[in-house]
Amino acid sequence: MPNCNIPGPKSAEYLQISEQFEPGCTSQQAPIVWESAEGCIVTDVDGNKYIDWTSGVLVTNVGHCHPHHVKKIQDAVARLMNPYDFPTPERVTLARRMVQAMPASAKNLDTCFLLTTGSEATEAAMRVAKHYTGRHEIMSFWGGFHGRTWGAMSMAGKMGTKKQWGPLMPGCLYSPYAYCYRCPFGLKPETCDFHCQTWMDKTVETASTGDLAAVILEPYQGGAGFIFPPDGWLTRVQEWCRDRGVLFIVDEVQASFGRTGKLFAIEHEGLSPNLLCLGKGIGSGIPTAALMAERGIMATFAPGEMSSTTGGNPVSCAAAHAVLDIMEQEKLVDNSATVGAHMLSRLKQLSEKHEVLGEARGKGLVIGLEFVKDKQSKEPAADLTMEVITRMCRQGVVCGRVGIYGNVLRVAPPLVITLAQADRSIDALDRVLTEIG
Repeated sequence: MPNCNIPGPKSAEYLQISEQFEPGCTSQQAPIVWESAEGCIVTDVDGNKYIDWTSGVLVTNVGHCHPHHVKKIQDAVARLMNPYDFPTPERVTLARRMVQAMPASAKNLDTCFLLTTGSEATEAAMRVAKHYTGRHEIMSFWGGFHGRTWGAMSMAGKMGTKKQWGPLMPGCLYSPYAYCYRCPFGLKPETCDFHCQTWMDKTVETASTGDLAAVILEPYQGGAGFIFPPDGWLTRVQEWCRDRGVLFIVDEVQASFGRTGKLFAIEHEGLSPNLLCLGKGIGSGIPTAALMAERGIMATFAPGEMSSTTGGNPVSCAAAHAVLDIMEQEKLVDNSATVGAHMLSRLKQLSEKHEVLGEARGKGLVIGLEFVKDKQSKEPAADLTMEVITRMCRQGVVCGRVGIYGNVLRVAPPLVITLAQADRSIDALDRVLTEIG
């Protein structure tokens, strides 16, 4: 697997076509073109094989092309694709199964609205919050990412997401997230008493018209660089919302379905949001999303007032059923917790060994590696991160980068990764960082 020649001739050809005919549609990652994948292994069009650290951007949680998943999708496609206005057995039973899957703290989420994409789910959550409360403002957080449609993009706290896309949706408020490695206030998490959370009051005082409907946040920030707030911070945000009669929306489009070592990330602190946005891993490659909500909130809508042209179609629902089957039967949430803890421990050791690896952080099988020019200045090293990605690819590990500064390596393999594959991939990273010096 190591010493892959990249880009191979076929990859180079397809990359040239992509650059010509779909400019701006592919993010800057490793210079390869995928041909096929199975489990945790990706094969490119030149026949090179790689351990996958991306899960196809945190989508294929149950592994690539799992036989049970594939079979359920094939059966569904052959029978019925999309009746739109009419219920199907797959849709109604999936809605029931999703409600039943809610953790003990979130049994208040007793209805399910099935959609197609994460952006659609976050847009729906904001629409529902505004409709239910009769207010128009939504608060999100610096560094947040909630999708690329207009409303979701408007709530982004990540400048690159909405740069030169104005005017944005009215009523957007932004407050600082708990990015402790780069605290905007220069404080330490052990002594700050969640100062950034208390800043929410300052945001309302200075930017709100007094019409705040909801707060939306990610339990960890994905696009900003796999940023995890300190324990207890999310609970404080939830309490802030409760105290002020504001709806609490959690965006778990990326974080759900076993990614953090729990089926849902809200389980880590026993959160009970009013609205929960789900996507990506729910379909494991088939476009699927869901909005979980309290019945009292959804009851304010007339029949058919909330709809989605392809949301809840039989194929997507069959895929989601298969995902839940596989997770239960193969105990993938447990594997995420076990292998993830092992990987994070080893990666923290690498951060102590290598000056350019400023921090390793994560939960389960979502880990961010923040690269810097040196640990003292913490100056982001985006070019170095791209060099690491390219060299990792040559070592037989495909990975990508995220982050406000483009300097965070994404470690998010499918939840089927084995300890042996994990160790092999981390050994490759150690070699790469030793080469770079």
